[in-house]
Amino acid sequence: MTNEYLTREQFVYFVRAARQGVVATVDPNGQPEAAIMEVGVLGDGDLLFQSKANSRKVNNLFHNNRVALVIGWDPVSLQIEGAAELLMGIELDAMAPLYAEQFPQRPPMGEGFNLYRVRPEWLRYCEARPGQPPIVSEGLWA
Repeated sequence: MTNEYLTREQFVYFVRAARQGVVATVDPNGQPEAAIMEVGVLGDGDLLFQSKANSRKVNNLFHNNRVALVIGWDPVSLQIEGAAELLMGIELDAMAPLYAEQFPQRPPMGEGFNLYRVRPEWLRYCEARPGQPPIVSEGLWA
């Protein structure tokens, strides 16, 4: 199913403009954990976020790499689901500068931080403007 309200280019623009989102995981006991985090995006729609290596989120992702994200809130939000992939080696070397250029105020990523990539597998576009019926569309871009 494709999303009739959102192209890949619009998705990338929206995430770059929002710069933050809620990243939700579950712990090994199935308890939810969510945090507002800086979320970067690549031109192909893959999402990037970093977390301290000793954080609850990293421990959760070690046991279950499924994530849900919400980006934006008023009047448009995106709900995204996918698997978070820990980037290492050559992939980390290639992706870390792309993440850093979207968040230049941050110090360079170094020891003690993990960088993750999420390829969206499911997407919901929701637009809720006052006085108008909500627009909800599920599916990735065409």
